[in-house]
Amino acid sequence: MTTTAAPRVPPILTVARYLLLDRVTYLALPWLWAAFAFGLDVVILQLVPDDHSAQRWVGGLLAAFAVVFVLGIQTVARALPFGLALGVSRRTYFLGASALAAGLAGCFGTVVTIGQLVERGTGGWGIRMAYFRAPGVLDGAWWQTWLTASAAFVLVFAYGMWYGLVHRRAGLIGTVVFGAAQGVLLTLLAAVVTWTHNWLRLGHLLATSPIAAILAGLAALLLAGGLVTVRRLQI
Repeated sequence: MTTTAAPRVPPILTVARYLLLDRVTYLALPWLWAAFAFGLDVVILQLVPDDHSAQRWVGGLLAAFAVVFVLGIQTVARALPFGLALGVSRRTYFLGASALAAGLAGCFGTVVTIGQLVERGTGGWGIRMAYFRAPGVLDGAWWQTWLTASAAFVLVFAYGMWYGLVHRRAGLIGTVVFGAAQGVLLTLLAAVVTWTHNWLRLGHLLATSPIAAILAGLAALLLAGGLVTVRRLQI
């Protein structure tokens, strides 16, 4: 009698399954915060005077992205050492985490797209609230919304993983310096744009550029850089 060996699970899938052992954190927490922010937006719009605009945007959906950023940090800073105990390489772990982020991003984009359709159909939930529609960013056709929301999810997750990489390599002080350096750089860039009087030109450039492609490109750069960096990381 012969026995058939069980099919070997790809290492990348093993990493994704390992991370999803914490289902509440990866699958529920972003949406719990998004639901809380939705209710908070409703309360805010009921309290503030109605400006009679076509869309009343508060920005509650950003709460979900804040959680996604923290998830990215945790995926490397906290879960990486235990993940390596599975016998996978640092490169495989990072690819598995990135694949999980891409899968979650597709689901996130789908929920945002459906939410946007319902939001439009109900006149902004009866109060002209733009929760799933961010002016100029998430306010186009359904496929544009899906692509933009999905790309933004991966970008924020990858950005969080970079903070996790820095924390594992340089500790808390290095992480603070990393964040402060970005703040200084953004301040200098804003100063240059101000001194050259190019805010209108920059705004026009961003308004006419494919946002989804820009976000996807930035996410790809962060993931590629992270893949190189994690291979040299000491645990």
